[in-house]
Amino acid sequence: MKVTDPKSMIRVAREAGTEAPIEALNLGERVRELRRSRGWTLEQAASRAGLARSTLSKIENGQMSPTYDALKKLALGLSITVPQLFTPPSKAQANGRMTVTKSGAGVPQATTTYEHQLLAANLTRKQMLPYRATIRSRSMDEFDGWVRHDGEEFLYVLTGVIRLYTEFYEPIELRRGDSAYYDAAMGHNVISLSDEDATILWVTSLA
Repeated sequence: MKVTDPKSMIRVAREAGTEAPIEALNLGERVRELRRSRGWTLEQAASRAGLARSTLSKIENGQMSPTYDALKKLALGLSITVPQLFTPPSKAQANGRMTVTKSGAGVPQATTTYEHQLLAANLTRKQMLPYRATIRSRSMDEFDGWVRHDGEEFLYVLTGVIRLYTEFYEPIELRRGDSAYYDAAMGHNVISLSDEDATILWVTSLA
């Protein structure tokens, strides 16, 4: 059974045991809000729900009407009931969340080309992933193709000189104090141009 219009959504929700006023609710936006509130990427949420990433993306963007089976999988993956998928979120309230990461206290995560230090690592359900990166790479040959992932990304050069390579733009040289903001689904790689390994602040949105 496909949920193809607001009236059908109301009927499905009522059959599932809710009389909540859902006429104005956008299911795709609601699913996206629930996913992001948990700090999950599309891949993570799709895996938990047993759905293809492309299917979940289409649901979130209103490009696909999910079947009732898909709705049940989504609810199970999000650890909620089907009616809660159709329940508007309560008004946002400040919850006072905060964490502090002292210099050098980030969680290390090394790769062949970068050495990351994850910041705010003990804060769950984040909307952003901040980290300090040391750029070891000196050539594009050191990468196994483009790095690309969901979300958007911001980088700020802390020390040294880097060259930012992107899939659709000419390479650009960035120095201390320079920054760039880009679509992370676009292929991108960074190398150091300075004698010493450059360091940058990287912030990735968990789209």
